[in-house]
Amino acid sequence: MFRLSLEPTDRYCDGVSRRSFLQIGMAGMGTLGLSDVLRARANAGQTAQKETSLILIWLDGGPSHMDTYDPKPKAPSEYRGIWNHIPTNVPGIDISEMFPLQAKLADQFSILRSVHHDAGDHFTAGHWMLTGRGGVNGAMKDQKYPFFGAIASKVVGPRNSGMPAVVGVPYSMSIGLRPGYFGGNYLGNEYNPFETGSDPNRDNFQVQNLNMAKGLTLDRLSDRRALTTHLDQARKQVDKSRLMEATDRFGQEAYELVTGAHAREAFDIQSESTEIRDRYGRTSWGQSALLARRLVEAGSTIVTCHFGGWDSHWDHQKRMEDYLPRVDQIVSGLLTDLKERGLNEKVMVVVCGEFGRTPKMNDGGNGGAPMSKGTPGRDHWGNALSVLVAGGGLKSGQVIGATNARGEHPIERPLRPGDLHHTLFHQLGVPADLSFVDHAGRPIPAIDHGAVIEELIA
Repeated sequence: MFRLSLEPTDRYCDGVSRRSFLQIGMAGMGTLGLSDVLRARANAGQTAQKETSLILIWLDGGPSHMDTYDPKPKAPSEYRGIWNHIPTNVPGIDISEMFPLQAKLADQFSILRSVHHDAGDHFTAGHWMLTGRGGVNGAMKDQKYPFFGAIASKVVGPRNSGMPAVVGVPYSMSIGLRPGYFGGNYLGNEYNPFETGSDPNRDNFQVQNLNMAKGLTLDRLSDRRALTTHLDQARKQVDKSRLMEATDRFGQEAYELVTGAHAREAFDIQSESTEIRDRYGRTSWGQSALLARRLVEAGSTIVTCHFGGWDSHWDHQKRMEDYLPRVDQIVSGLLTDLKERGLNEKVMVVVCGEFGRTPKMNDGGNGGAPMSKGTPGRDHWGNALSVLVAGGGLKSGQVIGATNARGEHPIERPLRPGDLHHTLFHQLGVPADLSFVDHAGRPIPAIDHGAVIEELIA
């Protein structure tokens, strides 16, 4: 088992802070109906027309839908907010003036404006968006169901051997929890994301998780693997189950990841040209997105990028004037880069957070001294949020769904997290009718609501 200690994370509005650790291990192999998964993986390989991958840009904390992809220029001033809307290169689609670069590329993405789960709690909302179910809250934060990406990786694995199937850059975190709702949960710890553990924008960036433990050389690792193989073969004389075969396969994948050159080359972001690195922006967020492109290109199936700090209850303008241009540059740079490399039909891009924010701006806590906290902001709002989707064979240049004139709730084509997950599974080649055994031995459907968003299917 390889283990890496991680530093404390930033705090959110509830004051939560967490110290966690990454581990690559064998735990959880017995919690799954393995023969069904192996059969599903084989069927997925036969039915999937494309070896599609996914880059999820996770705006942790929840961005305002009305200040990004669902502006309301005709709403009262306290609703429509600070920024104007601008037209895009697709007639009839307007977005925030803070997204001028994306406005030039609207024909390359679609916007879901009617996603909702109606939860205003960070933890409930994050669990909904990442696992497709509620059941947690600020008082009971523990993950109850697996990340949809963990299910996908269980079924299809990495697109190329020697690469981790799911990667978190620089880490996977939801509302201060690591890996939080990106974890494999009852699928097993081996389906937790592989984390880079360091900032790809640093000059000395290294993926610490690819380093071996102190005192462990390749020769010793090889000898240990030979011993493990010998013991496994001995056990097989008694145990002929397919579980041991899967254990062997997982051990082989872990060994190739640590000792092989393929993953190391993929993580070598310094090999990118100055022009490409500048296109994404020389920030942690920008270089995380660039690294994500490198990883899906090399064969990872799902890469998540953590962009935190969107919990703007006050001083909303200052924070958004910092964050929104960065997201604009990153999304524009990523979509342009994927298209230039001929990857846009193979790589999906999704941009979202756990919820939207209140359509009506607050007073920044200025209801009376000494409660004042700053200039106006927006609070939690799970009744409506916007999701950008692009690439991977999905139809682009359209808006699906609509909220009312004040951005309060959907009035056309309401969508829930399960609808998004069904659509992503469809493009990834993952059967949506699978069930997995939880810790209590009960079969749990991979998705329990929704359907494929047909408007996105080419």
